[in-house]
Amino acid sequence: MHIRKYDLNFGRRELLKGIACGAGTGILMPIEKVMAKDMPLTNAYPDELYSIEAQTKGKISVGDYITKANVEHAKHILDPSMYDQIKNAGRRIKIKAPTTDLRQLFNHAYYEAMQRNIAEGRTGKFNADGNVVDPQGNPWGGGVPFISPKTGVEVWANMAMSWGRADANTYAIKQWDFGADGKLEYQYDFQWVELQMQARTDRKVFRGYDKELRRQTVYFTNSADVRGTSFLSNWSVDQRQIPDLYGYLPEFRRVRQFPANQRFEPLIPGATWFLTDPWAAGDPFLTWGNHKIVERKPMLIACSGNFSGTDDNWQPKEQEGNPIFWESEYEMAPDIIVTSCEPVAFPRSPVSKKLVYVDARNSVPCGCVRYDRQGKLWANFEMAFGQFVGGGKDGKRVVMSADGKTPAWSWTYVMIYDHQNKRMSRTHHAKKGVGTESLFQIDEDWLFETYCTQQALQSLGRA
Repeated sequence: MHIRKYDLNFGRRELLKGIACGAGTGILMPIEKVMAKDMPLTNAYPDELYSIEAQTKGKISVGDYITKANVEHAKHILDPSMYDQIKNAGRRIKIKAPTTDLRQLFNHAYYEAMQRNIAEGRTGKFNADGNVVDPQGNPWGGGVPFISPKTGVEVWANMAMSWGRADANTYAIKQWDFGADGKLEYQYDFQWVELQMQARTDRKVFRGYDKELRRQTVYFTNSADVRGTSFLSNWSVDQRQIPDLYGYLPEFRRVRQFPANQRFEPLIPGATWFLTDPWAAGDPFLTWGNHKIVERKPMLIACSGNFSGTDDNWQPKEQEGNPIFWESEYEMAPDIIVTSCEPVAFPRSPVSKKLVYVDARNSVPCGCVRYDRQGKLWANFEMAFGQFVGGGKDGKRVVMSADGKTPAWSWTYVMIYDHQNKRMSRTHHAKKGVGTESLFQIDEDWLFETYCTQQALQSLGRA
């Protein structure tokens, strides 16, 4: 017989109490201590917050599917977009056992950078301009600056400072865009590149670019009508500044600078996502304002286990009978911080606010729901994460990270569902695409010269 040490609602009460008093992450033990000593996450949160059975009063168990037939039992632990997709669009999700190893929720190098920060007592703070700096007032370098975020702006800073939790990321992405009738309308391949100039795990400044935080490029290689199109965002260290956005359009054969409102428009026909959407914090965190923590609670999220190692190109399985969705596995996460913010630097924004659901254990967004100017649910940006482990002939396939010794960790799929137009953009992190490749071990100088300058955009477009 299992004797409960805490009553069923203990965890929820403590999470609510944490909002009121500005408590950090962890209930039974601070998350910093768990990370410092590589302890199981069950030391930080009581069992009930990990239990789908406890949260649904026995109506749903690990191994079950949540469908239209039983979704009401889980409505309180789903974001409104996910609930609507299951209830009204025929989606289903499978429930897996929860992840209790904190290392599995991070890129290895990033995790160890955070352990070094803890050992040194090094944490982030905000300067007079609202930007993140280290304890000495220097630009922040490496790891989540606020391991136990207590305010909405700290949560957003954690997301914006380093998207992919690595100094350099190169993703091959395949995208399918479906119309309201469920029929495929567009299909694309593109390369997505992120290069951190600062906030790096090595605490260095890349090539002396001390005024920049990051350069990010998206380069379309397929289909034929968009091949050669590319965009480059240069992010300032000052998070009050809107990134400079440059693009190369093959029909004009030149690089041009785009206005700030391009962040709220599709880059290509058929897409349901904008530049403001990726990683939830697609814009500098100080260009959005009124950051608030709305709620903290246990929720179902896709934080681990969705790597499709059974497919040679890492493609997830389509949902049987409803292929606009990937088959996906969700699990209970004990502490989700629900935050809201408004686009204060974008007066013409068609978005009135975002609600972002952030895993408090690693400050990674699991869902971002945007609302239109009338406050109506518009679209979500759903990201699944996990170590690239599993599958293959022996079920033990492992894709290695840059150190060549530990499993790679990254996002595995993204789905962006437009609730108003019933359209879907469905993507996945691929091993290769048409003219693209995912590289976990990469020369950063080559990456910079090939993708991260205006000259590189011209070369890519003319290749």
